[in-house]
Amino acid sequence: MAKLLTPDICVIGAGSGGLSVAAAAAAFGVDVVLIEKGLMGGDCLNYGCVPSKALLAAAKAAAGNRSQGRFGIHSQGLDIDFAKANDHVRSVIAAIEPHDSQERFEGLGVTVLRDPARFTDAETVSVGDVEIKARRFVVATGSTALVPPIPGLDEVPYLINETLFELRETPKHLAIIGGGPIGLEMAQAHRRLGAEVTVFEAAKALGKDDPELAGLVIESLRDEGIEILEGTAVERVERAGEGVKVVARSADGTSVETEASHLLVAAGRAPNVDNLGLDEAGINFDRKGIEVDSGLRTTNRKVYAIGDVAGGLQFTHVAGYQAGLAIRSILFRMPVKMNNAIVPWVTYTSPELGHIGLTEAEARQAYGKKVRVLSADYAGNDRAQAEGATKGRLKLIAGPGGRLLGADIVGTQAGEILNLLSLALSKKMKMKDLAGFIAPYPTLGELVRRAAISYYADVPKKVWLRGLLAILRKFG
Repeated sequence: MAKLLTPDICVIGAGSGGLSVAAAAAAFGVDVVLIEKGLMGGDCLNYGCVPSKALLAAAKAAAGNRSQGRFGIHSQGLDIDFAKANDHVRSVIAAIEPHDSQERFEGLGVTVLRDPARFTDAETVSVGDVEIKARRFVVATGSTALVPPIPGLDEVPYLINETLFELRETPKHLAIIGGGPIGLEMAQAHRRLGAEVTVFEAAKALGKDDPELAGLVIESLRDEGIEILEGTAVERVERAGEGVKVVARSADGTSVETEASHLLVAAGRAPNVDNLGLDEAGINFDRKGIEVDSGLRTTNRKVYAIGDVAGGLQFTHVAGYQAGLAIRSILFRMPVKMNNAIVPWVTYTSPELGHIGLTEAEARQAYGKKVRVLSADYAGNDRAQAEGATKGRLKLIAGPGGRLLGADIVGTQAGEILNLLSLALSKKMKMKDLAGFIAPYPTLGELVRRAAISYYADVPKKVWLRGLLAILRKFG
């Protein structure tokens, strides 16, 4: 006979979102069951954000060694040990693992079950020989790499993010299908660590970002020797000795063939909705994810879905944000509403590329001629000059009354600068707020203030203001 558990909250998935819900609920003394069939920490810790940024850090060190000559520092050659770079990736994961571990969460009072979960009806989840009837359920099962139906792909060895970080030797030639953030981050990392790299992108690389600023990233990657083939769709792949051959076709109809030692598929993400019994629970879903309302509830009112499995923006910080909304709704019965407009994202190439809020096109469609785009170049920033990091630009999109509607930035530490803009946008700040704060000198944060000040560039030219100043001068 199955054992019955009746917690207040049952969370399915121990990735970023699920862990945040479980930890917050436990902190309030709420009875929580957390279910995970795979590794604690989910994709972000084990196969995604953490290992990719650790590998990028190793690659950045290699690139920095190569570029020291401009500072008058000359090294005697460069020796790259890819296995040790992989060891660094493993060590970073190991350092973070305890925070996401089963032991920690059990110490918080959470009941952790390590088996697949499945809804058997609208109010029950089955896990091995345990049945769970909770007041509320939260589905946070994340996503996995999307493998497109490319002819021949199932007949050749290929990598996805779950297997990429198992490599112990530098790929001789890495072919990548997909020119989005994951594809280009890993393209640059492996290029800097000694691999030849070719990227195939059927449409536009970094197509969701500001075209001008994304172009600076693509230009930089090409300058490093990465071949980026935009508008080039892969038609098939086949074996070529111990490696693979990628056969593609460009927009003008030209056939492109590339032989590579390794193939990475980075063509997007697919939500983990299979084998969860969602139909039995009365939860609507499709290939894009589980259907949720603005408060993250599914078509079964007892069940919430957060993170990648809920579709929409697929970022770790979005899962964390949604976890907070779910907790407020479940525990405090507060009305909550997901606001995509305040969600930032960053591509961690060198230079980094970040965005928040409305794009320029979206802003002009909504507000027309009331929109102004303000910019500041890294070349005009003293800290950027001192560090030889002058390739970059910040754009602020100002709407009626100077309100910040969105921002795009490319350059060194773009993600860190975006923190300030994320706060400003969420608090509905205006250009006068961004022009009025004091940035320590010399910092890259001064870019924000410089761009905001340009909103008032025409003020000194106003005739009435010059007249007022003339009158005031007469009074001494």
